[in-house]
Amino acid sequence: MKWSEHAWLQVAHIYESILKHPFVCELAAGTLPRDKFMYYLGQDAQYLKSYTSVLSHVASRLPYKDQIESFLQFATEGIAVERALHESFICGMELPPVSPTCMLYTSVEKSMAYEDVAVETAALLPCFWIYRNVGRAILDSAGDLSTNPYAQWIRTYGDSAFDLSTDRAIEICDRLADESTDEVRRRMDEVFLTCCRLEWMFWDSAYNLEKWKI
Repeated sequence: MKWSEHAWLQVAHIYESILKHPFVCELAAGTLPRDKFMYYLGQDAQYLKSYTSVLSHVASRLPYKDQIESFLQFATEGIAVERALHESFICGMELPPVSPTCMLYTSVEKSMAYEDVAVETAALLPCFWIYRNVGRAILDSAGDLSTNPYAQWIRTYGDSAFDLSTDRAIEICDRLADESTDEVRRRMDEVFLTCCRLEWMFWDSAYNLEKWKI
């Protein structure tokens, strides 16, 4: 069994919980309140600022030229597409303060810089994989998008280019795992699970318009 196959089995229940989350269900139906969607986009834009730098950091540590090229491409082309999507909705508005969940998620990813590069790479995989699969599921369940106010977002994450990037990120993680020790693979499992949980928390925080308590 590939590392990725084993890792996905660990998080299948989290993915199913995301698909059943009211944010995702209402987004697919086009009934999600606008303030919750805008909250989500604002936090996602904040997240992407950090994610881009971590992608570049991983690229600087990877052992093979083709892997380096892939992660540099992820940090430029893929993020540029997502940022353009955010700007089309946010329209130049000032970004909101970073939420507790967003800060936690980005802090976890940044902290992996002190781990083996395979572990740091595994921490970034949920953002590819969960989003790709959720995008597919929403696209399949949304039906006619002509009246859905979030059609542009839905089409972006159901796009074949995002699909290819996700497959490539999975492939790189599998190769790194194959060339790692049992201890490194155990840490890859742990951080992959943690970041998948944080993916669920990200959707949930947007639906509940999470704020700092004090």
